[in-house]
Amino acid sequence: MAFYLVTFLTITLIISTFAQIPGYVEVTSEGNDGGLGRIARCGENGERKMCVKYYQCDPNTRTVDKSGATDGFGIIDIRIAQNECYDTLEVCCNLPDDGSLDPAPKNPDTPPATPRPPPPTSRPPPPPTSRPPPPPTQRPNRPTGCGHRNADGIDFRIAGAENGEAEYGEFPWMVAVMKREEPEDGRGLLCGGSLLSDRVVLTGAHCVHKLGPRYIKVRVGEWDTQSQSERLPHQERDVSSIISHEDFNPSTLFNDMALLILERPVEPASHIGTICLPMQDQEIESSSCFVTGWGKDAFGLKGKYQAILKKIELPTVEFQQCQASLRKTRLGRFFKLDKSFMCAGGENGRDACTVSRFRRKLKKNVYKLFLQY
Repeated sequence: MAFYLVTFLTITLIISTFAQIPGYVEVTSEGNDGGLGRIARCGENGERKMCVKYYQCDPNTRTVDKSGATDGFGIIDIRIAQNECYDTLEVCCNLPDDGSLDPAPKNPDTPPATPRPPPPTSRPPPPPTSRPPPPPTQRPNRPTGCGHRNADGIDFRIAGAENGEAEYGEFPWMVAVMKREEPEDGRGLLCGGSLLSDRVVLTGAHCVHKLGPRYIKVRVGEWDTQSQSERLPHQERDVSSIISHEDFNPSTLFNDMALLILERPVEPASHIGTICLPMQDQEIESSSCFVTGWGKDAFGLKGKYQAILKKIELPTVEFQQCQASLRKTRLGRFFKLDKSFMCAGGENGRDACTVSRFRRKLKKNVYKLFLQY
């Protein structure tokens, strides 16, 4: 059982300042079988299929769409443990009947090549058939304003997500705070953050107080750090200034919050949004909250960094109850919990280590909008 101390607006249990965004993983011909044996790959055994980006496959006919007209909404379930394609955001799609994308005849003296879809071109309307195609999947209406979570994600739903993977675009305010010049070892991620407006990001002061703005950039709209196959790309912005809380204490992490002012605004997009802030001295109205991030799945050297954004829902703990519980630990009976902290957790077998070391604390208010604590 573990309680998590959370600063007002940011979590404080951070192992160290720097993190790593994982690079592209090496994929073998066998792929990831999830313990189920070898997975048949797309196009094997003479099948007229090929792997394409999920938005290049017509959701009704499951055929490669050369026009690029579809946005891919609702056409793919990402199965983490098994996938016919090497990229989790690619889907196995039928080749068109006109043979325009069929691979060239094989030369026995040359190795086979993996077919790839051509760039989008104009496409004549399909010939009439005896059975009309099913109606296209409708995109849900997306509300405007802050604090709106996309609980069902954008474009697709994850199937078989057993490790707390967040849906694509589920938390549109989530930001990766990074070093502007990413080192060769990939250790570029500094912290998580939350988008407050098109030019302001909230993050932990301990992550940036030793760095100047010219050393920092932010990435919004990120989801899978090992892939760039999402239909909607992430956006990167440089930081023009850093405003840390005037009472931030790096030794105790009291008032651990900072604002990053971006050099130029973030462009609006359906997978990018802002989080709401509570009113000053507003009481916590929710009994639970979400923790999100890309960090390690365990403390210490055994922990592995996450490629896909993770989430976990934890119960909030009342301030006095949390302080009383902490006084029973090695902190002693005179320990005083600073007002800039809050607590969450306390459930056996459930903790934020299974999600991230860079975490945002999010709670829903009575108006069903998510607030940043």
